[in-house]
Amino acid sequence: MNITAGSLLSQINSPADLKKLSKDQLHQVCEELRQYIIDVVSVHGGHFAASLGVVELSVALHYVFNTPYDQLVWDVGHQAYGHKILTGRREAFPTNRKYKGLSGFPKRDESEYDTFGVGHSSTSISAALGMAMASHYKGEFDRQHIAVIGDGAMTAGMAFEALNHAGVANANVLIILNDNCMSIDPNVGALKEYLTDITTSPTYNKLRDDVWHLLGKLPVGKRFTREMASKLEASLKGVVSKSSNLFESLKLRYFGPIDGHNITKLTDTLQDLKDIPGPKLLHIVTTKGKGYALAEKDQTTWHAPGLFDKITGEIFKKQVDRPQPPKYQDVFGHTIIELAEKNDKIIGITPAMPSGSSLKFMMEKMPDRAFDVGICEQHAVTLSAGMATQGMRVFCTIYSSFFQRAFDQAVHDVAIQNLPVIFCLDRAGLVGEDGPTHHGAYDIAYMRSIPNVIISAPMNEEELRNLMYSAQLEENTHPYVIRYPRGQGVMPEWRTPFKAIKAGTGRKIRDGKDVAILSFGHVGNFVTEACKELISDGLQPAHYDLRFVKPLDEAMLHEVFSKFSKVITVEDGAITGGFGSAVVDFMAQHNYSSQIKMLGIPDRIIEHGKPEELFRECGYDPAGIARTTREMMGEKITVTV
Repeated sequence: MNITAGSLLSQINSPADLKKLSKDQLHQVCEELRQYIIDVVSVHGGHFAASLGVVELSVALHYVFNTPYDQLVWDVGHQAYGHKILTGRREAFPTNRKYKGLSGFPKRDESEYDTFGVGHSSTSISAALGMAMASHYKGEFDRQHIAVIGDGAMTAGMAFEALNHAGVANANVLIILNDNCMSIDPNVGALKEYLTDITTSPTYNKLRDDVWHLLGKLPVGKRFTREMASKLEASLKGVVSKSSNLFESLKLRYFGPIDGHNITKLTDTLQDLKDIPGPKLLHIVTTKGKGYALAEKDQTTWHAPGLFDKITGEIFKKQVDRPQPPKYQDVFGHTIIELAEKNDKIIGITPAMPSGSSLKFMMEKMPDRAFDVGICEQHAVTLSAGMATQGMRVFCTIYSSFFQRAFDQAVHDVAIQNLPVIFCLDRAGLVGEDGPTHHGAYDIAYMRSIPNVIISAPMNEEELRNLMYSAQLEENTHPYVIRYPRGQGVMPEWRTPFKAIKAGTGRKIRDGKDVAILSFGHVGNFVTEACKELISDGLQPAHYDLRFVKPLDEAMLHEVFSKFSKVITVEDGAITGGFGSAVVDFMAQHNYSSQIKMLGIPDRIIEHGKPEELFRECGYDPAGIARTTREMMGEKITVTV
């Protein structure tokens, strides 16, 4: 489908082209940009509502500032679609999130306008402050540094760490707080209530009016002096003193709140703020999904809806002719309720992913036992540890790539104290179109290094249920990791009775004589498919599902290495330090000399694309496993990675 941009947008190939337009024409640019995003995302997919909410801001920033010399950092990078379109990537935008196409997030090696790679939230203020301090050191005093933080990112501790530093740093940084009361799900916590108070309080509305009245009288430009800025600051504090402002208390000049959809007000305000030196914060209020009524009404559903009919709003579902397996996260969401109904010590915790992890089901049914703590992975882990000291059985569900942010807490607060927190790591392995910032590639490797931790992965939904059941039993006294991939499993009939699985026990899927294929987790289903192809070729592969990478099933591995001279390991994690490495360590420790080949995520950054495209690239899809097995039957190497 050929998608064309509007008459003005089609002429904009860089911010320089945007600057040629009059301020009156910016309204039309915003309408065309919003429509272009709707047109492309409805047909090609991607994140949706977040970028619609910052259309006016995207236009205003590139109209006012001298990007890329002025450094613009987007937080929660799925807000940046409009930014990409305005910075020379309009024609390529339909390739967004597709294999070998544009990234769904700002990416430094994609464009000079993408000053900092983002994917996880709450990094923008630290990054922009670092840029600003470096510019100050180099004497680039005219250079602007703007951090756009929103979609719930201000709830994270890292954002407050950066705010605390920014207030005392001698640096020219502007923080734009895009206040839309949302991340993927509605924001939670006291900060949300505070920002709501600011937007409705008569005191702060007076502050806003006084600020812009003062700014309107200032002779901005070369005649604007530090003395004038100090007088402005004093006048602001005089108003603020009646109701203390959090940001002013951190020594940031606070401006706002203002309407983030008023392009004229935005451009005028940014032009004024550009001439005020030092650290400052502009609070804008926006609507996530602005300009598409359904997205404004149901912002969670329309965060990333997939393909849809832009006229009717129908979200297209894949047509299937038989019952489909549930998503692993939904199996988790329903299973934790079943377990909690039998065990009153079970608590559910998630850092801002109640819908994505499906903890939302428990939050609805048991609101006093399931909690969304905001985009705060570190807090989520230590909160879980605190609960565990009081005898609670906490299921802390976090996306695998987000769990990286809480590594220290997993070591210091959970593992060293040997607390039986249950980490359910959703989106493990290659997640697809979200790309390298979201791939759950490293959790096996980094968790393997930590004492006391049990690390497991289910091959199907039944195994997930049984691992969850086993983890919450009183006899489990260790931290327990259960990792599973994004999306659908393999069992349409998955509500099977619970059965305990002893930690460190695998299972033999099929016997064989030519080669042993050892799998860990969902990729065992790829091995099953590969075995069918190999059997048709006349080979007899054995398949073992290890289920645990720590502790390993040593009895099973002794059987494997005593019987087979050729062994293949398959995992959906990084090969370096992962499941295959654990098997090689075992082999070396016990002086076995089998030939072994490890399949998994290679030691390089894997970009974005459909999961099956990425599995094929890494060589552990069913065809790749079968190909490797055939090749190995004639190899004479000892170890190949």
